[in-house]
Amino acid sequence: MPITGYVLLAAAWLIWLAPFLLTGWKFGGAAVRDRNARWGILLQAAAYSVLWQSPFWTHSPGPWRMTLAVLFLALAGTLSWTAARALGKHLRLDAALSADHQLIRSGPYRIIRHPIYASMFCLLLGTGFVITPLPLLLLAIALMVAGTEIRARIEDRLLAAGFADDFRVYRQQVSSYIPYLR
Repeated sequence: MPITGYVLLAAAWLIWLAPFLLTGWKFGGAAVRDRNARWGILLQAAAYSVLWQSPFWTHSPGPWRMTLAVLFLALAGTLSWTAARALGKHLRLDAALSADHQLIRSGPYRIIRHPIYASMFCLLLGTGFVITPLPLLLLAIALMVAGTEIRARIEDRLLAAGFADDFRVYRQQVSSYIPYLR
């Protein structure tokens, strides 16, 4: 694979990760937490791992794959930055609500309820189009969807318990992590 593919991936991953590191991703301090969402994190990590299970250094992706990769990686970076900014102090690794938690509906949360998961999905697709054969990419997508569904459903339950009717209305109006797909 040409060096441009490696540079693209390294830059995209750094851009995607930066807002979480810069905004102070919290690992504790929540009033209500559901650690079962960590099973989803495990499946999502497995999905990313699957992407790297081929000799990607022996081939170059075609132009259509690179075009799709750039589009998905740019979307991943945009979503991670805007979602982390909108969440602010509520950004956590675990599915959790703090005592002063607010239901965020600004930024990308106007379009999707879980834009960080959408950004993770875009990062997976962008990376996969650069380095992964289609059968492995399909397996990675299946693992990512399974992990994301676990996490999104647990977070939705927490938000429903914490915000009752406000969240019910929000959930009816806004898709989970793929726009316009209910």
